[in-house]
Amino acid sequence: MTLRLLANENFPGPVVRELRRLGHDVAWILELQPSAPDELVLARAQLEGRTLVTFDKDFGLLAFRAGLPHACGVVLLRLNGSSPEVDNARALEALTSQPDWSGQFVVVEDERIRVRPLP
Repeated sequence: MTLRLLANENFPGPVVRELRRLGHDVAWILELQPSAPDELVLARAQLEGRTLVTFDKDFGLLAFRAGLPHACGVVLLRLNGSSPEVDNARALEALTSQPDWSGQFVVVEDERIRVRPLP
């Protein structure tokens, strides 16, 4: 199954490119709307039915306040690897470990993945 993702502008380019190479549908805020406010980024994810992937903790609260529809989700990466390459590999591994992240708020850490359904 193809993931439909919206990568926040802080999301690493090498991971965006690898996800695309693997055939996933990844829109990237850095290419589409640089410096867009978080609320607009989340609204775009809703409008396009994409799961937002980000390193920005603010999206957790925003997602629950916004009452994201089940066609959307948020994957928050909280990685502290020994290098950007290690973090990029973990992000790629985590994102591709499920066929769909819709309807969920997910926190990816170095050693675990926590999943909470969106309301």
